[in-house]
Amino acid sequence: MLVTIPDFFNRREVEADLAAGKQPVVKVLKQALKDTQARMDAAFRQGEDIRRLIYGRAWMMDQILELAWLQFPWPPALQASLVAVGGYGRGELHPFSDVDILLLFDKVDPADWQNSISGFLTLLWDIRLDLGSSVRTISQCYDEARNDITIATNLIESRTIHGSPDLQQEMYDRVTSEGAWTDKEFFKAKLIEQKERHEKTNNTEYNLEPNLKTSPGGLRDIQTIGWVAKRHFGTTYIRDLVAHHFVTESELDTLNKGELYLWTVRYALHMLCKRREDRLLFDHQRTLADYFGYEDQEGALAVEQFMSKYYRIAMAMSEFNDMLLQHFDEAILRVDDEQSIRPLNNRFQVRNDYLETVYDKVFEHHPFALMELFVLMAQHPAIKGVRASTIRLVRNHRHLIDDDFRHDIRNTSLFMELLRTPEGVSTELKRMNRYGILGRYLPEFGRIVGQMQHDLFHIYTVDAHTLKVIQKMRQFRHPEYREQFSIAHRIVNQLPKIELLYIAGLYHDIAKGRGGDHSELGADDVVDFCRRHHLGKWDTHLVAWLVRSHLKMSMTAQRRDISDPEVIHSFAMEVRDLVHLDYLYVLTVADINATNNTLWNNWRATLLRHLYMETKRALRRGLENPINKEDRIEQVQHEAMLLLARKGIREQAVLDHWSLLGDDYFLREDAHNIAWHTWAILEHGDSPLPLILIRKTSYRVFEGATEIFIYSEDLPTLFPATVAAMDQLNLNIQDARIILTDHGRSLNTYTVLAEDNQPLSENPEYLAHIQQHLLEELDDPEDYPEIIQRRVPRQLKLFTTPTRLTLSNDPASQQTILEVITPDRPGLLARIGRIFVEYDISVRKAKISSIGERVEDFFFITDSQNQPISDPELCRHLQQAICDQLDRHMH
Repeated sequence: MLVTIPDFFNRREVEADLAAGKQPVVKVLKQALKDTQARMDAAFRQGEDIRRLIYGRAWMMDQILELAWLQFPWPPALQASLVAVGGYGRGELHPFSDVDILLLFDKVDPADWQNSISGFLTLLWDIRLDLGSSVRTISQCYDEARNDITIATNLIESRTIHGSPDLQQEMYDRVTSEGAWTDKEFFKAKLIEQKERHEKTNNTEYNLEPNLKTSPGGLRDIQTIGWVAKRHFGTTYIRDLVAHHFVTESELDTLNKGELYLWTVRYALHMLCKRREDRLLFDHQRTLADYFGYEDQEGALAVEQFMSKYYRIAMAMSEFNDMLLQHFDEAILRVDDEQSIRPLNNRFQVRNDYLETVYDKVFEHHPFALMELFVLMAQHPAIKGVRASTIRLVRNHRHLIDDDFRHDIRNTSLFMELLRTPEGVSTELKRMNRYGILGRYLPEFGRIVGQMQHDLFHIYTVDAHTLKVIQKMRQFRHPEYREQFSIAHRIVNQLPKIELLYIAGLYHDIAKGRGGDHSELGADDVVDFCRRHHLGKWDTHLVAWLVRSHLKMSMTAQRRDISDPEVIHSFAMEVRDLVHLDYLYVLTVADINATNNTLWNNWRATLLRHLYMETKRALRRGLENPINKEDRIEQVQHEAMLLLARKGIREQAVLDHWSLLGDDYFLREDAHNIAWHTWAILEHGDSPLPLILIRKTSYRVFEGATEIFIYSEDLPTLFPATVAAMDQLNLNIQDARIILTDHGRSLNTYTVLAEDNQPLSENPEYLAHIQQHLLEELDDPEDYPEIIQRRVPRQLKLFTTPTRLTLSNDPASQQTILEVITPDRPGLLARIGRIFVEYDISVRKAKISSIGERVEDFFFITDSQNQPISDPELCRHLQQAICDQLDRHMH
């Protein structure tokens, strides 16, 4: 649909300038392009109809190309034509889209016209067009199209710019003939192409930085419908599908609005970037949110509001894509299939393995069938999907879901029946969401559909993450997940009421974006859900507790010292019984795995497993019988002594060394580590050089990581020098345990992962390199290692939120706890460590946690007298120094 836009581009003026010959052709055409784009951009900012701009730019490009074509000699019109192909051939052109053209020849050899071809293409490159060009005869077009679905698709969308339209029509007839691609072959090829494209983006519309063209629900999905329709029906536009009864007028209106929205965002993106860019990168998202007038609100940043609208549009476009491709599947692939119909009940039947309503007014007569459909799909896993005609009926009747519907015992019973179904729960909840049913049945869920969180930690929108949590819970049941998620696998298959776990998963983040504590607000919502669905008091209390406490286990494991019996006892007091612990553990593991693909590793798995097992022991022992520290110390020393005796180490030498260590050491280390450290220290003797040992940890709390043990003189610079040296080695510190002896020595145990948060390579040469580097840097910690100056990654630069600090004193440990929440960047720990030196602060423990683009680090520190920091002025200066240092090095 080409639109003439003389107010943006005046061909006669350009022709006059060319005829005058006062300026080179290149300069005239380049200036015409520049002036036209400036006028169109100005019109776009004033709210011009996006169709006029997109179609109009294609018309303008036709004029420029035709004028360029006329500068060269060519064969007669019936032997050579200039043809637009691809998106440009469709008559659509964004500011910096590729201009795809075909120089089409027939009955002449293109080689005989090489000078004209070369001159013409050179001219187009000189005027800075993003050109995609090919030179082919009709026979070559046929051969290329037959071998490549992409070329075939480009040629299907073609039209003549200059020359005889008959030439283009002959080419079109050849490449759409049965000899090139049959209907079925073309449709299958496009389905495969779309599937592969979607797999590159995790099969979700909800990527953090989606592509307007190629992500699910993007422009390519809409174009795929058009390509298949054009190949099957010979239609020119998607609106022609109305006449073929594949699309209703109402659906066409929604489809058009979605496409125009995507066009508008894409035009703005090209205009603001001044180049071809289809990815909604974080920095572009913010710019576009500002351009389209979004403003920050409580609980929702402007960028989150903008992206929420995008995600909702993309999801709607995906829904149309699903429905129409299902229509095509029935009309193209299965048109000749023998009809097999199997009744399920008075409302539904299965036709050729697809569920459909028995008659068109089923939902009108029986609204509860809107819920029943998904239960039937879950109960009959052999059914491949829902027929397109039934999907349309669901869309047309979902307005029937109101408060009366939500309180109808038939519907609440059906929803609970779905949650209790052995198979298909997560699949059908996703289907309910895609068809717009879930957000209507649960309005609180509807508020989180498409809601994003603008950070690098949550890589899905809230609704997508929620449904992925339930998917993970379902996967834990299967034998193939037994090894990776052994505890979760055992628990899930033994829970008394699995549906309570799913309800907690549905509601754990339901209150995101409202402001306030989403855990508390979500707990209130889930209580209402339980009442409406007639759950008992005990079940309701359990689910509400899970929603309220869903972050408790991960925060305890990652932020607290879970080798401390008091931490375990405190956590057990909150959990109260094994049933609550089991449910919470599975919810926590599913939540982490569904938040970000990079979060779950052996390190986090081991932390949670240790917390679970120790809490389980505490609960079985009885909350009134906390572990006796003296007994714990005596037990671990006894086990370590037996290990050392096997090495022939004298007992008195061991006891003399142990007498220099405090109780904390024996409470926080296991017998194997104590024996390892003790043997090495005694062998090391009085050497002034630091002792450095490296091995894959065998300590159950830190399994899946590598331990680096450093025994050295206790100096204020030891911690900052160590972390700076490890930063140089690209090691990610996860935990630091520091014990001081009574004779001025320091035992430091660092638990580390590689740069990608995976265990270190066990290559002996690599480990020796780490050991040697640390020895060189720590033989004189006062000679402080250089803090590395690596570039801050692009995405991290965009999240420059100010550093937040909290200081609190812990009476139990007689230490000060410093919490640092700040954007991640190279050299972070080294800079904090240097400030500790400046303020004469000693580090006793550290818990390091990276969460997306930010870190949440906990340091247990003391002053120069080994006491908690009590001077308010020192606290204020320390906080200010850390904030100033970290925020200055973020840019």
